[in-house]
Amino acid sequence: MLQATAIGMFLYGLYAIVAGLADAFVIGQLEWWANAWGILSGAMLAVAAAFVRISLPGGLALAVAGLLGLQSISLHNDGHYYDQLLHWTQAVRAGFVAAAELSGNGN
Repeated sequence: MLQATAIGMFLYGLYAIVAGLADAFVIGQLEWWANAWGILSGAMLAVAAAFVRISLPGGLALAVAGLLGLQSISLHNDGHYYDQLLHWTQAVRAGFVAAAELSGNGN
C-alpha cells in the first residue's frame, strides 16, 4: 500500500508541475505566482514521495505539506478556471491527503 501511495503522490506532483508549466507558457489563465506555487508544491510532493517510500524521517510531513500546498492553490485556481468552487474536486483532493497520511502510519 505504501508503494502505491508513493507512486500516486509522485504522479500527482508530476501532474502539478506539468499543469503549472502549461498554464504559464500556453494557457495563461493564472497569475505567475499561482503557477509558481503549484509547480513548487508539485516538486515538493514528487521529492517527498521518494522520501516516504524509503521511510526517511520527515518524509511524510513533507508529503503532507506538498499535498496541502496543492490543495490550497487549487482553491484559488477553481475560481479562475470554472468561475466557482467545485466541491467534489476539493473533496477528492482532501481524501487523497487523508489516504496518504493514513498509509504512512508505519513511519
